[in-house]
Amino acid sequence: MRKLFSQCLKMTSGVAVLSMIAAQSAIAVPDESQLNQTQGEIISPEEALGVLQNRPTLNTPLNRDTSKQFRDNTSGDGMSQVTNISELRDVSPTDWAYEALRSLVERYGCIVGYPDRTFRGNRATSRWEFAAGLNACLNTIERLLQENVAVLREDIEKLKRLAQEFEQELMALKSRVDNLESRVAFLEDHQFSTTTKLGGEVLFTFSSASGERAIDSRQRDDIFNFGVDGRDETRRIDDNATLGFRTRLNLDTSFTGKDRLRTRIETGNIVNYSRATGTVMARLGHDIFRDADVRIGDVYYRFTVDNLTAWVGSNSLDIDDIFHVGNDFLYSSGSGALSRFLRYNPLVFRGPEGMGGGFKYKLWDDLFEVRGLYLAENGNSPDLGQGMFNGNYSTGGQLVLNPADNLGFSFTYLLSYFAGTADPQGDSRPNTSSSNGSRVASDPFLGAPTLRDSYAIQGDWRINQTFNLTAWGGYALARAQGKDKDGVDRSGFGADLWTWSAALSAVDVFKEGAVLSVAGGQFVTAERVDAFTGDRRIPDKDTPYIIEAQYKYPLSDNILLTPGFYVVINPEGDEDNNSIWVGALRTTFKF
Repeated sequence: MRKLFSQCLKMTSGVAVLSMIAAQSAIAVPDESQLNQTQGEIISPEEALGVLQNRPTLNTPLNRDTSKQFRDNTSGDGMSQVTNISELRDVSPTDWAYEALRSLVERYGCIVGYPDRTFRGNRATSRWEFAAGLNACLNTIERLLQENVAVLREDIEKLKRLAQEFEQELMALKSRVDNLESRVAFLEDHQFSTTTKLGGEVLFTFSSASGERAIDSRQRDDIFNFGVDGRDETRRIDDNATLGFRTRLNLDTSFTGKDRLRTRIETGNIVNYSRATGTVMARLGHDIFRDADVRIGDVYYRFTVDNLTAWVGSNSLDIDDIFHVGNDFLYSSGSGALSRFLRYNPLVFRGPEGMGGGFKYKLWDDLFEVRGLYLAENGNSPDLGQGMFNGNYSTGGQLVLNPADNLGFSFTYLLSYFAGTADPQGDSRPNTSSSNGSRVASDPFLGAPTLRDSYAIQGDWRINQTFNLTAWGGYALARAQGKDKDGVDRSGFGADLWTWSAALSAVDVFKEGAVLSVAGGQFVTAERVDAFTGDRRIPDKDTPYIIEAQYKYPLSDNILLTPGFYVVINPEGDEDNNSIWVGALRTTFKF
């Protein structure tokens, strides 16, 4: 519908349509004594209506508030009354028509314009624009006559002459507006919803991985069955290129203009490289293992009251939906980092999540933001060891500081609980690295229930119009809470987990909107793990790193092309593992 009104504005040089909206609000109507002071003859309403009867008419529907569809977004709440044509600065007083219309506007207040008192045409008052303004005055004075309001004979004569002068323009405008009204009525009758918008994103990703599969010789049940003599040959990654897709359709509904109810439908089949490479460190940041099955994703409601914004969700409400992530150029899965790790700090932006709520409160003119959340993984299940408060969960708080428009910091704490294999819901091992670290960092206590206290600091600095720097660091203390998968009590054992990353982005490289980014960091690594004497579980022997380079090139406003690559160094924190390379070409369609 917005495009349709834009078309109308073009057809009538912008101003004509606005002028056709007659002054239907309160008008300063002159009484008979005021008219007598002008020393003019007052014409009877019956005679005046007879004079105006045969003019070309341009009807403006009186049963619809059209002003809101042309509302000026920069000031005011809508159209404002203009009572002096000299106030309309775009109109040039060059001939008798200007003076005639000026006197009518001043006497009867019969034209409306934008709050800044301009017509906003493509050029100074054209015949089209005058015709539209004239039609507004004709409609207004005709209505006054029907209400038996006194009108001067000379004004009726002016209107008659003006109507004759602009007869062709009035007839053409009538035809165009009639067509526009018909089309608008059709759209209103067939529109999807007055409160819901449909938005979508479709990704096509062509990718390939190369190198050797990663192994971790410290964990017996994770060792691949490689022969001694054929080790190198067996471990080589198949250099098979893949093509996959991901589709997300978002239905965003607003009831007040300051809220949003989001429902997401998604599907896809983009490869998960953890199986092919032997490590989760090689995963793409937008992989999806639905095998093209359609499912409901996000279902949450967000609303704002003054400085408070609150979230409540029943499905796929994630930590990064509530906490401030920063990392503007690499955060998004559809247009950010190609690798999973470099999107955001996994120790505080990933963990048990899915349903629950959170809030954001702004202080001192947005200088500070305080955020908090509580999310559960199986909050919809009444089974033993599950539900909102007895299963896997994440809770924490965040302080965001914005000392300048181009500089921001965030300080985040997150407490997460991961059920172990001995728990009623523990059908899988804990994942304390959130699939962004080594096997030891992901499960430091061999399947025992684990609490993770995570702390992180992040800074985002827009150095100038070209360069943006983002850096973050995180530490977590993992603590065992019970027995491991073999029934051995690990309570009281602890592990130290560390991670960091930095990214430099250059904006508008070779084309406006294009972004060249180089980023790197250290995967979540276990640098200390408590263990019994004789345990094979020891801290990572070496530090795993990642380096990524990518170039985002906008083909149009709705199509983004992102070629790039990343390399995983010392995968699984084992110096015996060779580097793994992943190259990808991602095409993002948005609508």
